[in-house]
Amino acid sequence: MKLREIYEKLNQISPFELQESWDNSGLQVGSMSDEVEHIVLSIDIDEALLESVAPNTLLITHHPLIFGGIKSFDFDTFPPNFIKKMILKNISAIAMHTNFDITHLNDYVATEVLGLEIEQKDGFLAYMQVDSDFEAFAKRVQDVFSLEVLKTVQCHDRIERVALCTGSGTSMLRDVRADLYLTGDIKYHDAMLAKALGISMIDIGHYESEHYFAPILQKELKNLGIQAIISQSVNPFSYI
Repeated sequence: MKLREIYEKLNQISPFELQESWDNSGLQVGSMSDEVEHIVLSIDIDEALLESVAPNTLLITHHPLIFGGIKSFDFDTFPPNFIKKMILKNISAIAMHTNFDITHLNDYVATEVLGLEIEQKDGFLAYMQVDSDFEAFAKRVQDVFSLEVLKTVQCHDRIERVALCTGSGTSMLRDVRADLYLTGDIKYHDAMLAKALGISMIDIGHYESEHYFAPILQKELKNLGIQAIISQSVNPFSYI
């Protein structure tokens, strides 16, 4: 199958035009005229993945390999070192990042992982109604995301409304209209701002909240008659 045909199917599943202006979803490496023999799905591209895949493989990832501008192709630096390996093995890459967040990932995590019903969507923010003690809900979140460490900011004893953004959504904290905000990559100053705004927070992890990307997309592709395999991405963090 030509890469162009696969790209068009992906655009049907989650239109690339929905991505944020700062994002770089779409074709990362390769040519629309490339002949693709294998499709592999992953959150990210890492060295182990590049070593394991066969030539003429299309990698479809959540995070773009090329995010900022590349000023030089120094093959001793990242990402040019990865791009060199990809060219030598005729490996192409497409990223589905913020467009997939909006069309699939937040909905899936809210409904299928947390088991909640979305009452409102506002861009990247999905809102759900709950009626739960904070500690009980926090334990539920820890269990469903298999979080070894639970990092929270508690401003409420009881939670009525929850907002969710998978991945890293702390930049939208001022826009949140809920008792509790679930997102990843919460930093110290985010916690201080949340306290000032009176918004409770639970860090659901970046990897932990987005590793569902591959199985969701695999099912969508299968429905279109396209077979893809999943590469089990590894969380770059370890906890000791």
